[in-house]
Amino acid sequence: MRLIHCTEDRHASAILDIFNHAILHSTALYDYKPRAPESMKSWFETKRRNDFPVLGIEDEQGKLLGFASFGTFRAWPAYKYSVEHSIYIHHECRGLGLGKRLLSSLIEEATARDVHTMIGGIDLSNQASIVLHERLDFEPAGVIRQAAYKFGQWLDLAFYQKLLQTPLNPNET
Repeated sequence: MRLIHCTEDRHASAILDIFNHAILHSTALYDYKPRAPESMKSWFETKRRNDFPVLGIEDEQGKLLGFASFGTFRAWPAYKYSVEHSIYIHHECRGLGLGKRLLSSLIEEATARDVHTMIGGIDLSNQASIVLHERLDFEPAGVIRQAAYKFGQWLDLAFYQKLLQTPLNPNET
């Protein structure tokens, strides 16, 4: 297995498949309907425009086993040092340590980009993701009770946060 930077041409379809499986079968995404293939064009464009990484892990045959990225946490200038990240693992590949490898690499990418705060929004029932974040020194930052409704139930959204030692010289410009 190898860590790679995902590209739209090579990975959009595989990322879409992972997204849509999560939408239909889990509370990892608070969407109801699968995303259309066209949605990947704007998703990748936003990542490119903002210099946000899309990391992936491929097997020896080039199959995408999981991916991770981050994006804007809030769209106001004072939040420029904060990002919200996400990690998705192909449903057949969970429990293999891929999430840890992706999140560790994403932390390195965030540090290189002078991010100060990484934030993960995690469904409170997703204990595997919570344990992963805690193992990599993310701390609980609060829970929004009944933030969403899916699969006939109210869902609680937990936030986990990691403070990085960057940037060395933050500014307000």
